[in-house]
Amino acid sequence: MKILITGAKGQLGYDTVKELAARKIEAVCADIGDFDITDKAGTLRYINQLCPDAVIHCAAYTAVDKAEDEPALCTAVNVQGSENIALACENSGAKLIYVSTDYVFGGEGSKPLEVDSPKKPLNVYGSSKLAGEQAVQNFCTRNFIVRTSWVFGKNGNNFVKTMLRLGSQTEKITVVDDQTGSPTYTSDLAGLLCDMVRTDKYGVYHATNEGFCSWAEFAEEIMRQANLPAKIIRIKTSEYGSKATRPLNSRLSKSSLDSAGFHRLPAWQDALRRYLTEI
Repeated sequence: MKILITGAKGQLGYDTVKELAARKIEAVCADIGDFDITDKAGTLRYINQLCPDAVIHCAAYTAVDKAEDEPALCTAVNVQGSENIALACENSGAKLIYVSTDYVFGGEGSKPLEVDSPKKPLNVYGSSKLAGEQAVQNFCTRNFIVRTSWVFGKNGNNFVKTMLRLGSQTEKITVVDDQTGSPTYTSDLAGLLCDMVRTDKYGVYHATNEGFCSWAEFAEEIMRQANLPAKIIRIKTSEYGSKATRPLNSRLSKSSLDSAGFHRLPAWQDALRRYLTEI
C-alpha cells in the first residue's frame, strides 16, 4: 500500500509518517515544496502521477486568530486546496482521510457533540474547515472525515510547549477555564488514522484522547507532570480577548468510532505523560 501524506512536516503529518514507517507501509511525504494544494492542475498532476492507494490530508491553514485577517488565504488552503485533493483522489481511485476540527461546531451546551450535531462555526478557520469537509464529501467517494481537537506533537508549536516555556520563566500563567474539550496527542491519532485508512469504513468520525478538561485544567496537569511551580490563574474567555471566537464546548462524542469498531485513544493525561517523555 502506498500512502501520500500532505503537510508531512506538521505535527500530525510528522507522526503519521513515523507510524507508517513503523508498520512498514510505503509513505510519500509531501509539503508545500513538493506541490501546492491550491494549484488545481499541479495537485491533479502530482497525485495522478504518484497514483497512491490513499491520501491522508494533514496540510491546512491552522493559524486561528491570523485567519480573521487572512480569510482569503485560509479559504484557499482549507477549502479550494481540499477540493483539489478530493478531485485528484477521485480521479486516481485513492481513498482520502481529511483531518478536520471541533471548530466546525458552535460550542453550545455541555454534552459531547455527535458527528451529525448542528454545525455553527464561530470563526473563519472553523468555517473553512467545514467547507473543506463538504468539498471532500462532494468530490471524493471514498472519504473519511476525522475531527480532532487541541493537538500536540513533537514536530511543531503547541499549547504544551508554550506552557512548559512559560512555566519555566514565570510564577503565574493566566489560562481560560470556560472552554472544555480534549487534548489530542498526534502520535496516538496517527495510529488510528493508519488503522482507518486500511479499511473501507468511510464516514465521519471524532478522534481525540479520552477525557475532557478545560484549558486551565490541562495547563495545571502540564505543570504537575513537568514538576514546574508556576500557578495557573483561571480566567474567562471574555477576559482573554483573542481575535477569533472559540467554542466553549468542544467535547466530541466517540460513538461513531465505537460503531465502526475502531479503538478509542488513551486518556489525555497518559498521552501527556508519554509526550513529555518523548520531548
